[in-house]
Amino acid sequence: MALINNFSTFSFLLFLFLLLASPLLQVARCQSDEAVENAGEVSDIGIVDDAQEFADGSFLSAPGIDTVVVFPKNNAKLVKGGEEAELLVGLKNDGQSSLKVVAIKASLHLPFDHQLLVQNLTVQVFNKGSVPSSVQASFPYIFTVSKFLQPGPFDLVGTIVYEIDQHPYQNTFYNGTIEVVEPGVLFSMESVFLFTLGIALLVLLGLWINGQIQNLSKKTKRSTKVEVGTKTTDASMDEWLQGTAYTQSTSSKSKKK
Repeated sequence: MALINNFSTFSFLLFLFLLLASPLLQVARCQSDEAVENAGEVSDIGIVDDAQEFADGSFLSAPGIDTVVVFPKNNAKLVKGGEEAELLVGLKNDGQSSLKVVAIKASLHLPFDHQLLVQNLTVQVFNKGSVPSSVQASFPYIFTVSKFLQPGPFDLVGTIVYEIDQHPYQNTFYNGTIEVVEPGVLFSMESVFLFTLGIALLVLLGLWINGQIQNLSKKTKRSTKVEVGTKTTDASMDEWLQGTAYTQSTSSKSKKK
């Protein structure tokens, strides 16, 4: 049993690697020719803006269905306002029945409160999205954030809807933060802030080290001994004894010599 679990985990990790290495990957190899033929049908996509039957639906997830998401060539998850962005949804069917991917939908929310909806993104419908049992497949999702949206962090909630034996199910494949930036901006405001903060910390560290060196130099100069004749005395002691009988006698002895 443990060997089967280890093999299943290794198989899923291998699928994730292939998904990262090739965005054009659609279906992994199946044990039967029929499975390969059915899995190759995931490329027929329809994009609609008013598919309320999918956008408004809320369903449970089916057992044995796992999902993973990849932002191709966009590890920082930067999305430019008004321009198309793409992600890939990987789906693994470990169930006993074939499933049909119906649609992918997503929405933007404020990071501190998901009840505050910012934007409903495009509902992308798949006309042919059959995934047989024991097959892994990837589905592209293309969306556009409003160009009027203020740049900053937002939470993206993405869901894939599918059917098994004509019963609808869904999996949330992503529920995390993305960074919306203005078109043409190479760096996000957060990156600029962190870079500026790092420079400021380095400058403060340099000033502190310079101050410590100066203090150490002053202490070294104060502890320097001054030679008088053949006898060495501490310069700080001379300051305390100046004007006393001791210094007068020392002065007269030096004149006699």
